[in-house]
Amino acid sequence: MKLTWSTTELELAEPLRISRSVMARRDAVWVTIEHGGLRGWGEAASSDYLGLPTGRIVKHLAASRPGIERLPDPETAWGEPAAWTLPELPAGVLAAIEAALIDLVGKRAGRPAHQLLGSDAAPAVATARTIGIAPPVAAAAQAARLAVSGFTVLKVKAGSPDPADDLARVEAVRTAAPKATLLLDPNGAWTERLALDLLPRFADLGVTAVEQPIAPGRPEVLARVAKESPVPVIADEDAVSYEDAVALAGRVHGVNVKLAKCGGVRAALRIHEALRGSGTELMLGCLTASSLGIAPAVHLADRARWVDLDGHLLLADDPWTGIGGADGTVRAANRAGLGVRRAHVEAVR
Repeated sequence: MKLTWSTTELELAEPLRISRSVMARRDAVWVTIEHGGLRGWGEAASSDYLGLPTGRIVKHLAASRPGIERLPDPETAWGEPAAWTLPELPAGVLAAIEAALIDLVGKRAGRPAHQLLGSDAAPAVATARTIGIAPPVAAAAQAARLAVSGFTVLKVKAGSPDPADDLARVEAVRTAAPKATLLLDPNGAWTERLALDLLPRFADLGVTAVEQPIAPGRPEVLARVAKESPVPVIADEDAVSYEDAVALAGRVHGVNVKLAKCGGVRAALRIHEALRGSGTELMLGCLTASSLGIAPAVHLADRARWVDLDGHLLLADDPWTGIGGADGTVRAANRAGLGVRRAHVEAVR
């Protein structure tokens, strides 16, 4: 087997403002594993918040290469991750290598990734579409366009310095897209007291769930907020790893699992199984990434109550295709492996 990688820049169609930052572009590192004339592909998106700049991704890929390349075939690498997974391998890099492996194993077997992961039917589910922190008029115009396109779930970012601005934005979105299910995401911008004061007001505006209303690092406080909240509370920044998710099981209404946080599809499945029967449900989220980066999670989407896999839809030009989403529904392809292909060029083998 041969492990290689290349780096490209992903530019957003418009800058995305959240409570802690504004993002206009990010790097993506494409991971390729070749064997027997076929290639498997994965993607690791750079993230300053997750402590994963491009250079660190490349460094860890280089360190992982000998372990991957000494194995006889991708099936062995997929079945024996301990044989190549280094102790300090970041979750985002692990997820990308794992994606390339399941893509290659699926191509060699002629089976789509969701079948290898235990689902016979290709998942096709409604995804949330994110509306960033923006003036109410602009947010309303975007919401109206998305509703016409077929989106039935809208996620509105919050955490403005003045909470009245967030309330106005959500009210404008509700008016512009009255039939849409609304999610709210302050990205940890509120205090406990402010969250408890504001959540009933957002519930009155039609918000059906909120992600990470308070700053991460105090899961016991998040659990208190969840107990008092009139809408379900979903942990995100407080639910990075499997251990985090298990510790929150039964204490919050949901955990947002992102493959780049937890370490890939198998870690996500472990979390899903650990949550079973606890009263805490799964949300599948993502970083801003191409269709290649989002595809592995789409193959798991039938396990989640909430699906927020719109990272590829935020791009000015998605260099990959194959999971849909422009009409509000993401769909796992029935093609072998991850089922994605390069856009604008011949299909990648």
